[in-house]
Amino acid sequence: MLVPIKAFGAAKRRLEHVLDDAERTALVRRMAAHVLGAAHPLPVCVACDDHDVADFAEAHGALVCWTPGLGLNGAVEAGVASLADRGAAYVTVVHGDLPTASGIGALEHFDGVTIAPDRRHTGTNLLRVPTVCGFTMRFGRDSLRAHLAECERRSVATWVLDRDDLAFDVDEPEDLASLGERNRGTP
Repeated sequence: MLVPIKAFGAAKRRLEHVLDDAERTALVRRMAAHVLGAAHPLPVCVACDDHDVADFAEAHGALVCWTPGLGLNGAVEAGVASLADRGAAYVTVVHGDLPTASGIGALEHFDGVTIAPDRRHTGTNLLRVPTVCGFTMRFGRDSLRAHLAECERRSVATWVLDRDDLAFDVDEPEDLASLGERNRGTP
């Protein structure tokens, strides 16, 4: 499994007006640790360009794929290539902001691309790709549509996996409020 992680201090800036820097950094670290733990029993590699993130990854038993200056899509493509060089036939890319994710390491195998969208059905929270297909990463605005188009362009079978635990990410203040409600058991 590959988890791209931005420098903790630079992550989740859209939460700056509801969390101070220390709170935001702590939240990002907790969510990333949760995602790394949800990967079991898959081995995990963290794509990063920050020494603090690399130390965090190693402390959690993950390999580090050093990807300075590549941006998100370049870092993911480099990480997938690195894991393919290590013998991986498929790589599951998961973002580190999924505080309710579970069982990622036990996902059912699918011969093609597996995509778990965010709950708004615009983003891509999980993307499992065969390493031999040369998949071009399209993370960013409206990535779900872009990844589906990439699958179509490459004539790769696609499974859209709608699971609440994988769909819930924290990007905006309302996501943080919803996380608080979930943690309190409020529907």
